[in-house]
Amino acid sequence: MADPAASASDLQQKYRQFLDLLPLTVSLAGLPTSEGRLYSEEQIEARGITIKAAYRVARNVAKECLGGS
Repeated sequence: MADPAASASDLQQKYRQFLDLLPLTVSLAGLPTSEGRLYSEEQIEARGITIKAAYRVARNVAKECLGGS
């Protein structure tokens, strides 16, 4: 059985990594700000997909820059 404390620590570490990469992720995504405009559910979903793809790229760039694989 997995140690709950270890899994909580892993989750915190992944969350911290996500927050650290968020500025790079948003920059890579290149999405415009809403400027008060509301998006439809489909538009929000599309923006979310873009953010996910940009996060994968940001994470890989960080790994390469830090010498990891």
